[in-house]
Amino acid sequence: MSAPLHLIKLCVGAEGPADLAAWQAQRFGDAPARHVTRMWPRREAELLAGGSIYWVFKGVLLARQRLLSLDRQEGEDGIVRCALVLDRQLVPVTAVPRRPFQGWRYLDDRDAPPDLPAMRGSEEPLPAAIAAALAEMGLR
Repeated sequence: MSAPLHLIKLCVGAEGPADLAAWQAQRFGDAPARHVTRMWPRREAELLAGGSIYWVFKGVLLARQRLLSLDRQEGEDGIVRCALVLDRQLVPVTAVPRRPFQGWRYLDDRDAPPDLPAMRGSEEPLPAAIAAALAEMGLR
């Protein structure tokens, strides 16, 4: 079996993973989170073979959520979009700086940052600027 494929996406409007988790809890309750995107990923089978969406907060990749499914969602305008259905658990990952981009990008498993050890997952995350500076120095 090949390694899973992931997506990477900027998380606009959230200060960090805790902010995103709070917004998703308010919006979706206990149901899986959904992120609607205009484009349908062509590599769907690879994404659904254990892939995640990696979230970038203020220029630093800090967390991921496992992709559960891709659902067809028609908007009020009649345009069909892709709803990325996500596990509600946000998994903290090693901080990696990322430049801004539009939409989402594929992320190969070999390029994905590792999850933080379980004992560090409950730590308060560093401010984005400090995490980015440490990552630039190779001190993730």
